[in-house]
Amino acid sequence: MKKIALPTRNGNIDDHFGHCAFYTIITVNDNNEVAKTEIMPSPEGCGCKSNIAYQLQEDGVTLMLAGNMGMGALNKLSSCGIEVVRGCSGPVMDVVEAYLKGELKDSGEACSHHGDDGHECHNH
Repeated sequence: MKKIALPTRNGNIDDHFGHCAFYTIITVNDNNEVAKTEIMPSPEGCGCKSNIAYQLQEDGVTLMLAGNMGMGALNKLSSCGIEVVRGCSGPVMDVVEAYLKGELKDSGEACSHHGDDGHECHNH
């Protein structure tokens, strides 16, 4: 089983992960099929300053399919053991299907308006 988080707004990938309306959490079974879809509310404020990375880690998420994000947020998610694929766009389920078919690649681009603010995720 694998859990994937997608920052969501109006059924599409939100281009700025820290400002999304909510997260769609997709559970993928061992046959690479969507087994379950859940919604996780998004915290107020910027993603790199919230504890969303820790919440996602607690929920068992190991991958985020996202639009763009700053390096601070990317580093925070990475330190929580969450792999990030940036540059995703379009309807959430289309993005999940593309990932499951092996068609997605990380864009390698980060938003430049957030620096690396040194936030880290810690297991409690």
